[in-house]
Amino acid sequence: MADKLTAEELSKDKFFMQLSTISAEMIEEHGKDFATGALIMAAQWIAQGKAGAQNQTEH
Repeated sequence: MADKLTAEELSKDKFFMQLSTISAEMIEEHGKDFATGALIMAAQWIAQGKAGAQNQTEH
């Protein structure tokens, strides 16, 4: 295995750290059920091609 991460791996790690941070913030403010539901909804929006600032939805 290589000692040094590729640019793609570094980029992915950055996003995983951001997801970890926002997940912890959601749990702290609204609990695990909210955080889990929000992340599942986000995954569904991505899969359906509905993710992005131009596709904001109301809750």
